[in-house]
Amino acid sequence: MDDDSTPATRYLDALNLPYRLFKHPGPILSLEQAAAERGQSPQQVVRSILFRLNEAAYVMVLAAGPGQLPWQALRRYFGTSRMSMADPQTVLELTGYESGTVNPFTASAVPGKPLPIPVVVEAGVLKQSELSIGSGVRGLAIILPLPSLLAGLGEYRTAAFFKA
Repeated sequence: MDDDSTPATRYLDALNLPYRLFKHPGPILSLEQAAAERGQSPQQVVRSILFRLNEAAYVMVLAAGPGQLPWQALRRYFGTSRMSMADPQTVLELTGYESGTVNPFTASAVPGKPLPIPVVVEAGVLKQSELSIGSGVRGLAIILPLPSLLAGLGEYRTAAFFKA
């Protein structure tokens, strides 16, 4: 293993899925900056957002780009009148990673974290041929083709939360 190995990269390696790592030269201050440094558009940067649906239920939504997910559409899709973003401590406990470094593979890739977290892929993610996701390490991104992302997810649902 090299110094840049993370549970997410080990998971991708175990599945023999292609990806590459990108190390940022300094701190990341915005999604737009991250995309530019990676040679990508902001729509190619996938955010892995953990939502709390109730006391015991969580879901991860993968969203492309900087747009805010519309809460009304989220609540309607999940059939709930209340939901919230998971707090940083819960994100760490459920994924094994700090907020801002999370990726959709962490729930199954982190030893001792067997809790299955359902994943919903926002339709905008599916429009990109190449994407970047968090690696679990600040300043280090995983860049991968869409088929690698989807194969790594295994089971997932798709939804269109943004109006076309």
